[in-house]
Formats: sequence, structure tokens, C-alpha cells
Amino acid sequence: MKRIPALYLAAALLIIFACNFGCNEEKPKGQDITISPDAGTTVKAGTDVTVKVKYPAEMVPDSIVYLLESTTIASKKDALPVIIKTDTIPMGPKAITAKVYKQGVSQDVSTNIVVLAAKAPEQLTFKVEKVFPHDVESYTEGLQYVDGYLYESDGGYLDPPPNESIVGPSSLRKVDVATGKVLLSVQNDPKVFAEGLAVVGDKIIQLTWKEKIGYVYDKNTFKLLNTFNNNVGVEGWGMTLDGEKLYMDDSTNRIWFLDKETYQQKGFIDVYDDKGPVDDINELEYVDGKIYANVFQKDTIIVIDPKTGAVLQIANMAGLYPKRNKEADVLNGIAWDAKGKRMFITGKFWDKLFQVSFSRK
Repeated sequence: MKRIPALYLAAALLIIFACNFGCNEEKPKGQDITISPDAGTTVKAGTDVTVKVKYPAEMVPDSIVYLLESTTIASKKDALPVIIKTDTIPMGPKAITAKVYKQGVSQDVSTNIVVLAAKAPEQLTFKVEKVFPHDVESYTEGLQYVDGYLYESDGGYLDPPPNESIVGPSSLRKVDVATGKVLLSVQNDPKVFAEGLAVVGDKIIQLTWKEKIGYVYDKNTFKLLNTFNNNVGVEGWGMTLDGEKLYMDDSTNRIWFLDKETYQQKGFIDVYDDKGPVDDINELEYVDGKIYANVFQKDTIIVIDPKTGAVLQIANMAGLYPKRNKEADVLNGIAWDAKGKRMFITGKFWDKLFQVSFSRK
């Protein structure tokens, strides 16, 4: 009799062993149940989404419960489709789950859609109404107009880490609009890079870039009242206030909602136009129910719906400051005078502050 080579014998034993433990295994739970639309399907806001579950003919479920994110939106006894209205849904990815119940046990199937803005942003043009001086030494990160003055956050490191060229120190400033003169200022810790700010009553809240620290100052004296841990988002960038809550962005397309007293996260929106996410949202300003935002390293200001994250309007600001001084950096800084209905725009290391008005093309 021929000998069976050891290698073949080992392979045969492995197959027998695998079958003993795996050949008779049941199919994974929910394998025969499918859900549509396909994961990643993009949908323009306002378009109805038809969600349909399919299961084997011999399987008659007791009920099917549908969830959008974690909210139940429908419960059915059959496989008739469910319609999701998207006209008020915030932008971005949304998980859809169907729980198929049979004898008290559920099999879950999931998919997701990506909600985009309903239409392309409306194009805006701008007109320069007035020009004011601006401190060319200020690397503007945050800007707000309150009670006749500009409050400005100036970024930089006194002792820059490797690969960081913006030499500080960072500071908080109170500025006279007409002259550009700094009336009051305070320097930040030399090891932090100051970012956006928001005036909340008699306090000023100032973010830092990577240090995960927030500062709270007395608005009138600039006395440091306290600091707080800011672990919301990737980094600290822009900030604004709608009167009830703070908005903060973090270098992505996400804008976070913060409690204006505790600075804790309360929610968020993701910023999308009709084509996809708009990243690098930077300095923010709340204006008459909308958020105006700079897009980092672009001569662009976008107008965002704070309820959904949809980009409603866009302004190309490339012609605003064509003759920049050689050190001037990117457009960044939007401040709104609510009483006077004046919009102020500047940039990092700019020597000018512009009062502009916007109109539809």
C-alpha cells in the first residue's frame, strides 16, 4: 500500500476538522434580509427617499420597525416601503436601520444616505462701502463687533514649535474701528495659539488651536476669570453666538453647538453644499439667523443655514484686497454691527478693514 504523504494527510484532517465546526453553521443573522437604498446614496434635500426591506418568501415577520439615526420613524406589519422626507433633515450621512421582528427576536439590517443641499449656493457680489486701518501685526483668528468696538483674537506662538512659522504672542484685543488703534489688550500664555472668540454678555470666550483650552475674560477689563477644557472637535477654530448658544468649528466641515454658560457640547451640524462637504470652515459670524463663515485659505465667504448645515449663498471675495502687503495672509475675520447693519471684513496681517455690503448677482 502506498504511503500518504504527511502534507496531504494534514490537509485532509484540516478539512474534516473545519467541516465539523463550520460546515453546518447557520448563516449569519439577517443575511437573507436586505434593505435599500444602497449605502452611501446621495440625496438632495427635499427629495423623498424610499426605504424597502426584502426578506425570504417563507419568512413572515411580525413587524418591521424603521429608524433614522436613533429615532423611530415607522412601524409596519408588511414589507411595503417607507418614505423618508428630507426637506428638514440636517446635511450629511444619516443611518437607516430596519428591525425585522419574528417571535420577539429582531434581525437588523442597515444602510445610509448622504443628504446634500437642495441646490447650488446662490452667488453673491460685494461692494466696499468704507475702508478702515487694521493692525498689520494681527494674525486675525476671531473678530466681533459689540457696542461700538471690535474685539479681536490674534493668533501666534511666542516660541513657535517645529514647522510653525506664525510668531506671536497670541492676544485678545479691543480695537477702535475708525482708527484701528488697540485700546486694550492682553497676551495669552506663550505656549498657546489663540483662535476664535465670542462675546457672551459681560464675558469674552476665546478658543485655542491645538491646546484644548478655552479662556473666559471679563469683557470690560480683560481680566482672566477662568479657563475650561475644550475637548469638542478636532481643534479649536472659529466661534460665534446666536444669543442662545455658541457655535464652534474645528477644521472640518462640522459646526458644534455649545452651551453658552458651561461650554459643553449640545449638538452639531455638518456643512454641505449641493456637491458634498465643505471643509476648513473657519471664522464665524451669526447674522440675522444665518452663519457667515470664512473658508480657510480661500477668498470665499459662505452663508450657512444653522438648522441644517446647508450652504445657502457664497461670495467670491478675491477682488477685495488685490494689493496686499507682502506679508499679508488669507482672508479671515467677519464682524457684524447689528444696529448699524454694517459688515466688517479683514484678514490675517492685513493693513485694512473693509466695510462691505452683499447683494445677489
